[in-house]
Amino acid sequence: MRLAAIDVGTNSILLTIADLVGREFRVIDDRCRVERLGRGVDRTGRLDDAAIARGLEAITEYAGAIRAAGECRVAAVGTQALREAANGAAFLGPAAALLGQPIEVIGGRREAELAFAAVLHGFPEFRRGPVLVVDVGGGSTELVVGQDGQVISAVSVPIGSVRLAERHLASDPPTREEAESLVAAIDRALADVELPVGAPVVGTAGTATTIAAIALGLFPYDADRVQGARVPRAELERQLARTLEFPTRERAARLRGLDPRRADVIPAGLAILDRVLARAGADTLVVSDRGIRYGLLVELGELATASGATS
Repeated sequence: MRLAAIDVGTNSILLTIADLVGREFRVIDDRCRVERLGRGVDRTGRLDDAAIARGLEAITEYAGAIRAAGECRVAAVGTQALREAANGAAFLGPAAALLGQPIEVIGGRREAELAFAAVLHGFPEFRRGPVLVVDVGGGSTELVVGQDGQVISAVSVPIGSVRLAERHLASDPPTREEAESLVAAIDRALADVELPVGAPVVGTAGTATTIAAIALGLFPYDADRVQGARVPRAELERQLARTLEFPTRERAARLRGLDPRRADVIPAGLAILDRVLARAGADTLVVSDRGIRYGLLVELGELATASGATS
């Protein structure tokens, strides 16, 4: 059974095509384009024309990849930027025409639950006991508390790497005052969120996979090595300090494993992860390469199996 899932995020647009073999996914195609669809949405409330064009170029590529893969069951979702943008239809309409089906704009709780499903599929050991899943996106951060494989709470907080970089990191490199303002904003946003202390913390999405790639010195990126990587909080703090030290144009050159397309927003993303780990009393981040799109694949597979489909 061949499945395809698209995740249209604030910063990146991702596609995974996979065959479901038993309960496992055999990946046929995995793509990520950092198109910054949500650039400026926090300030203007709208998608700009250039961002729409970049996003539709990605969808055109992905629609072609899906057609080339043969018969597929397809699911596509959009997250924070499309939830907020007053003119989201300017992207969603043409994108639906390109894909031959609509992109579902999902709420924060559903986004969090998809991330949780992806983590449980990739890490069966977390189906027992407590776990905290943190998904740092471009526009929001999803925090899911699980216990014995069930969601206990799921919260979407409107802090993300793109949003906070645009709000707080105007200088390049950021000033000490800007870095302090960033951390204070994160702490305020997390102040009322109840997090389990001492539970394993699993990070998904681009910020988490980037810190794993930097910690491992990976170039090119290797999803198999990133999946399950454990990054000590001390290493995360060290790399956060380094990203704040260097201007954007130097970060990727100095930090092996950092995708240049994420270089301008990575300090904000790392700061979010660091403050979540601090609140949870965790000294290690477990990294999942399998984000929301894998949660969609899990859903597609379960629906197909329930309906008795075999192909």
